[in-house]
Amino acid sequence: MTKTMTNLLGIVITILAGIYFYITCCSSCGIGVAEEPAKLVMVQPEEPEITSYPFSVGDGTFSYETEDNFNFNTSSSEFLKPLSPQVQEGIVSELKGYLTENANKVVNITGYYKEGETNNTAFPNLGLARANAVKNHFVAHEIPSSQINIIGEAKNEMVPDNEVLMGPVAFQLQEVAANAEEELKALYDKIKADPLILYFDTAEASINLSAAQRQKVAEIARYLDKVPDAQAEIIGYTDSEGKASTNLRLGQERADFAKAYLVQNGISADRIGTDSKGKQDPIASNATEEGRAKNRRTVISIK
Repeated sequence: MTKTMTNLLGIVITILAGIYFYITCCSSCGIGVAEEPAKLVMVQPEEPEITSYPFSVGDGTFSYETEDNFNFNTSSSEFLKPLSPQVQEGIVSELKGYLTENANKVVNITGYYKEGETNNTAFPNLGLARANAVKNHFVAHEIPSSQINIIGEAKNEMVPDNEVLMGPVAFQLQEVAANAEEELKALYDKIKADPLILYFDTAEASINLSAAQRQKVAEIARYLDKVPDAQAEIIGYTDSEGKASTNLRLGQERADFAKAYLVQNGISADRIGTDSKGKQDPIASNATEEGRAKNRRTVISIK
């Protein structure tokens, strides 16, 4: 074998040996070996647990509880019917009897709402409207409204079940406040001094309440609840345009429309009186459109 061939053979052997040792040594320690790509694991987000609140009322001397309660569709102030027999039993047989025997007690009804819900009621928030709907059910079963307080409160942690809020209402018994009469007198003075006034466009009878006006509705409703012989009075006015007879009719239509709106929102029809004064008693000059707009009004107060 020539010297050249011997050198070539040595080079080949060296290369093969190097490849062998690279593969055997490096593969054992993981160097130079391609790793498999990591697998992407899809984690499904956990659905929030549906919330459900029982019908529970008590004060240490009285207690009634059942897992059922008043339920509401989201963005609705009307509770779903029928009520469970257990809830109805708690109202008619238990709570009613306790309040009848304890005239110094009142039940607070707190209605809850989520801030994202739509409030189409006349009340400042949907929770108060829900509490009012439950209150009306109590009153229909002869629990005096004077022994009921209604409260609205945000509760954003509520999770509906297929758009139904399960029991967004809470109940609490307490004694009548020592200054209850003074509070009612102050509420009366406030409503009389600053009644709810609704303004209408020419020949129009529609209502779109501001936040401040909704609060006034709640105050009027509260006063009517606490004073059994009190009445709301609604008087319709117009500007001076048109015939007197037409204006009297239009003023009455506006007053009746406002009454229907309050009744729709849970104020008893027999607690509301209506009247029209047409173009009488203007509060601004009818010589300008601005003045006429102020005169086209409906005033809601209490007697």
